[in-house]
Amino acid sequence: MKIKITLAALFLNFVCTGLFAQAPLVYNKENTGTAFAPPVLPTLDNLPVIDPLPDPFQWASGKGRSTRFSDWEKRRNEIRAQIETYEIGIKPARPENITASYSNEDSTLKVDVTVNGKTLTLTAKIYLPAGNGLFPAVIGMNSPSGSIPADIFTSRNIARIRYVHNQVTTYNAPKNTDPFYQLYPELFGASGQCSAWAWGVSRLIDGLELVQGRLPIDLKHIAVTGCSYAGKMALFSGAFDERVALTIAQESGGGGAPAWRVSETIGDVEKLGATSHQWFRESMFQYAGLNVYKLPYDHHELMAMVAPRALLVTGNTDYLWLANPSCYVSARAAKEVYKTFGISDRMGFYIDGKHNHCAIPTSQRPALEAFVDKFLLGKTAVNTDTVSIHPYPELDYQGWYSWWGKGKPVFTNESSPVKIWLEAECGTVGANWKTVSEITASNGKYVTVSGINSTRNAPKDIDSNLIVLPFTAPREAVYHFLAKVNNANSTHNSFWIKFDNGSFERSFNGFAGAGWVWGRLNGVHLTAGQHTLSISYRDDGSQLDKILITTSKASTIISQESLGMNCSPHP
Repeated sequence: MKIKITLAALFLNFVCTGLFAQAPLVYNKENTGTAFAPPVLPTLDNLPVIDPLPDPFQWASGKGRSTRFSDWEKRRNEIRAQIETYEIGIKPARPENITASYSNEDSTLKVDVTVNGKTLTLTAKIYLPAGNGLFPAVIGMNSPSGSIPADIFTSRNIARIRYVHNQVTTYNAPKNTDPFYQLYPELFGASGQCSAWAWGVSRLIDGLELVQGRLPIDLKHIAVTGCSYAGKMALFSGAFDERVALTIAQESGGGGAPAWRVSETIGDVEKLGATSHQWFRESMFQYAGLNVYKLPYDHHELMAMVAPRALLVTGNTDYLWLANPSCYVSARAAKEVYKTFGISDRMGFYIDGKHNHCAIPTSQRPALEAFVDKFLLGKTAVNTDTVSIHPYPELDYQGWYSWWGKGKPVFTNESSPVKIWLEAECGTVGANWKTVSEITASNGKYVTVSGINSTRNAPKDIDSNLIVLPFTAPREAVYHFLAKVNNANSTHNSFWIKFDNGSFERSFNGFAGAGWVWGRLNGVHLTAGQHTLSISYRDDGSQLDKILITTSKASTIISQESLGMNCSPHP
């Protein structure tokens, strides 16, 4: 019996070693996985549809998966390659020619990066605590501590470093004369500013390494942080540089912590088709609308790239644009990766409201301080595994990833979905709309407006401006509203919509492709019974064919298209 127990213990130790052991808190290299060959990545036309969140443990080839920590570095670099290829463009590796100096007189770190005879210079003000180091440090995006109150760091003798991102490429106005694109002219137009800015943070860390004899920074305890667009910057910086011990991405919005797929289902938020064309590579925008489900990754995997290092993300429910429900689902999915490796305490999320954008309310401070204490100061007794604050107790986050490891990428909790097909011209069509006969449209007709628009605000809520479509919801559920429009002109494809007696919301940037295409309008929780969808014009010339109301989140539901049931007599 004793021999059997010993053998069992040895076996368990072997298994745990492969799964969990040796998960460092930080690394001493920017990317420890450079030796792995990049995966073969298909183009849009050759990518399969993945409606739920992609499995972060599945190999890019689609052949098998691994939850072993010993395989994570390889898988992590596959995710990196996917994000570079489809979203931000290449983040160049560390150049050979880098020099750095530190001036005690003005407490400034200077880093010179030379490529092909061109030099980019970073200057970063360093705010050192009093006394002798080594000091942990936080790199703030465009300010010494990002948008986090300085005292959280100064009271703990943590150095603060200001990263000036315009020294790499100018915010929202990239030019081929920007220093980064002078070094890498081939990347102008082929990469987004998120890639360039993350590269700049890595070069700043290179500089810290080069002057470590003069500047007492603890290189094993570096954090990055930023808010809003700078929250995206911080997240990409932490995900793409393994020398960062703690990443704090504050209210980062679409392109940061929220998952593109989930955001596509929740209305007027920063979806893939609505985010900045400066921050991301232009080719990414072909994945707008329902094409987003062809991306072989999503942003839960961007967050998972930080693993096994520490990550804290926040949201703010007072700002719809930030796609907070999507942030929550994505954070839950990313935390599953941390849980799988036995390090769930290294990932947290805090989504609340009733405060200004990028403000830190008193209620958030304990969570921030806990992550700082544990992962910058090494206080291992601090409990960070309880940082999972959110206002969405009814949101089915697990439905987005319950398929992982179980076969085909489908929503496993959707049986017998409701499908209500409606023809736009068979609703009550206001006088400012006109019905046009067209053989390629469903039921041979569509509706449009001509010579009027209302892009900034919804038009007056009067009958002449509306298409009114009554319908019956057979059961209480979240219903997803999709529309079929003519996307021949991609700037004429948006509407104002409202449900029942609610307020109008914008619905735009939800369509991709040419000709008649489907896209999402919004998702809303409805009780069983009678309801009304009202649609008003936003863009002059928008052409609306039909509507699908369904309880399914799957984009593939449109492949079962039927004629609208609201026309009389029924077709």
